[in-house]
Amino acid sequence: MWLRTLIVGIGIWTGGTLVIRLVGARLLRPDHPAQTVGLYLVSLVLMAFLVPRICRRLGFDRDLWPKAATLLILPTLILDPFSCAFFTTVFPNLDPGAAGLFGGWMLICCGGGIAGVWRKP
Repeated sequence: MWLRTLIVGIGIWTGGTLVIRLVGARLLRPDHPAQTVGLYLVSLVLMAFLVPRICRRLGFDRDLWPKAATLLILPTLILDPFSCAFFTTVFPNLDPGAAGLFGGWMLICCGGGIAGVWRKP
């Protein structure tokens, strides 16, 4: 079950990376700080909503959700530092100035996922 959870996390990371390559230029705009704050807030809430549901769907008892959430976000925490370091290669269609926004966005998504599994039902 734990390996399956990690595989789901890798799938989420892969899908997210592909989506950012396709539409990231519309989302990560360094010259629009209000849009960035909105994106961060929506992402925080969305991940806090989705990660508990993924844990439930994977069949975990509630007391194991924090461990499961760790495996779900681990690919993002391990792989996206490389996405940031090689930002212009990984995301050639994005403004190079958006690398910091991207890194912050990934952190707030992970934080939202963890917060969601610790929230009382």
